[in-house]
Amino acid sequence: MSDPSLGDGQSLPPPPQRQHSNKTPTPPRRFQNSTPPNPFSPFSVTRQGVNLKSPRLGYSPAPFVRLLSNDPLLHRPRKTHPLVWCSAIMCLIFCLLVIFFGIVTLIVYLVIRPRYSTFDVPNANLNAIYFDSPENFNGDFTLLANFTNPNRKISIRYDYLDVELYFADRLIATQALEPFTQRPGERRLEMIHLISSLVYLPPYPAIELQRQVQINRVKYDIRGNFRVRARVGIIRFSYWLHTTCQLEMTSPPTGRLVARNCKTKR
Repeated sequence: MSDPSLGDGQSLPPPPQRQHSNKTPTPPRRFQNSTPPNPFSPFSVTRQGVNLKSPRLGYSPAPFVRLLSNDPLLHRPRKTHPLVWCSAIMCLIFCLLVIFFGIVTLIVYLVIRPRYSTFDVPNANLNAIYFDSPENFNGDFTLLANFTNPNRKISIRYDYLDVELYFADRLIATQALEPFTQRPGERRLEMIHLISSLVYLPPYPAIELQRQVQINRVKYDIRGNFRVRARVGIIRFSYWLHTTCQLEMTSPPTGRLVARNCKTKR
């Protein structure tokens, strides 16, 4: 059938033929971060970078950043206060002095190797023990003390010496000694006389002392406190020594030393 608008002998052109392609249509790209930007944030992330200007707020911090970067006060160097310099110099001098004295002390210790003096009781005599009443104790005790300076290059001096006599942790006599000096490697013997006069003893220590006298074994404790000063060239130092001796004596009037154990520590 022909179209009446066309003339005689004319026909419609054939429809165009579609060309088939073997290529698969490419889907549209999608961004990994599909979260839409926050319109209220002054910073929005785009593919080109960071947009500092929000489309809704119309705020851009770029002019302020440029203004602060051009401020001459930010680039002006600050002067350090003289007190800060003085404090830094003093701290430096103090640190150098500490290091210097530490090195000197280490050298002295390694070269001289100082040792503490020792205290010993080579002999002792228990002369008398008697009671005026069940609680008042009297006694007479004598000991020979040996002070030894084991150092070969250091002289020492005892400024303070105090020797105490104990029975069952109860102080029953005390004696102070005169100060003296010891040369390197010297030994000094001191006779110490300890007298107990009307010393109060509780019932249990009094009964225990009487029992030990009967069995011919009396146990005393000697405690000494000494302050020692040492000198090495121009270096001087002092320290305290504390000694403890457990003595076992026979009964008076001829009480003699049977056993002893002395320890000296700082």
